[in-house]
Amino acid sequence: MAKKKVVVAYSGGLDTSFTVMYLMKEKGYEVYAACANTGGFSAEQLKANKERAYQLGAREYVTLDVTKEYYSKSLKYMIFGNVLRNGTYPVSVSSERIFQAIAVARYAKQIGADAIAHGSTGAGNDQVRFDMTFQVMAPDMEIITLTRDMGLTRKFEVDYLNEHGFKADFAKLKYSYNVGLWGTSICGGEILDSKQGLPENAYLKQVTKTGSEIIEVGFEKGEISSVNGKAFTDKVRAIQEIEFIAAPYGIGRDMHVGDTIIGIKGRVGFEAAAPMLIIAAHKFLEKFTLSKWQQYWKDQVSNWYGMFLHESQYLEPVMRDIEAMLTSSQRNVTGKVTMELRPYCFQTVGVDSPNDLVSTKLGEYGETQKGWTGEDAKGFIKIMSTPLKVYYMAHEDEAENIEKGL
Repeated sequence: MAKKKVVVAYSGGLDTSFTVMYLMKEKGYEVYAACANTGGFSAEQLKANKERAYQLGAREYVTLDVTKEYYSKSLKYMIFGNVLRNGTYPVSVSSERIFQAIAVARYAKQIGADAIAHGSTGAGNDQVRFDMTFQVMAPDMEIITLTRDMGLTRKFEVDYLNEHGFKADFAKLKYSYNVGLWGTSICGGEILDSKQGLPENAYLKQVTKTGSEIIEVGFEKGEISSVNGKAFTDKVRAIQEIEFIAAPYGIGRDMHVGDTIIGIKGRVGFEAAAPMLIIAAHKFLEKFTLSKWQQYWKDQVSNWYGMFLHESQYLEPVMRDIEAMLTSSQRNVTGKVTMELRPYCFQTVGVDSPNDLVSTKLGEYGETQKGWTGEDAKGFIKIMSTPLKVYYMAHEDEAENIEKGL
């Protein structure tokens, strides 16, 4: 009989390495290791992953590069929406998991796999993201999660690999990192103590720049079009260019505390220079180019978009509807934003846009009006005050309390 095929969502870490070997040796599967890259792996890491997968006994190893798909189907809309979870976190690595899962499910269907496996534990969000995506995208395939279902310890997995001739170093580090195109998350260490923050050495990108620097980010209908005058058609490269410039200032570091999908509170450190700069620049440009109500309603749906991404609801049909609204809102968001970078901080400086609504012939804020007279203004204010006057004429006691400071 032909062996059953299983695709392992392979990162090269301990859990997925154990999964590859265990399913091959103990369960008799023909194992295919699939590393879905959404921008977090270097060429050296991918090469090492390939070598390790074959050493572990994989029948085949593939790198599924979905970085551009991740940008076009997710990051673009997160920029349009200025998405920051709880006003802090740019939904970095968590948003990548959905696209990694989609890529792995797509590959599993292509090779006719019988099962898909991943290395998530039972205590985090990723188990939900992988399982839900696999159930929708590959409903007929079994989902195998050894780490979760067998309640495995790190020591058990390391000992098993060593006993079967695989001697790679999986030493337990103080911090664990998830590196991605849209930021790096940091777990462990001081994060486990709510009273503490992360020390300087916990961050992967150290502060090496001093003084200040001006950066100019151009947008065309909401998408990044240039960095310091250099045009970019490849938006992924534009993000990487901004990261290269800003990360040495230690920009984009913060701590996020939020509710996990499974209901407990979670705390994570992160460094995301490019996302924080891009979102700040984009939001600044929108203040100049969008109407009041465009900004208001876009904020409402954007908050839901970020929350649904985090909660593993990317495949919910309403997400396509939100994306359509966000895309429409960007038709006039074109221009260049100037920002000043300094160690650990940045500030917006100015905007140059053909759609600048601040520069209007009707008047200059706080200076002179050109589209109405003083009498027009007094009449406008009088009408605006009418609902309040109606209310307090009917409730004179409340008006008296206000007068008395009660």
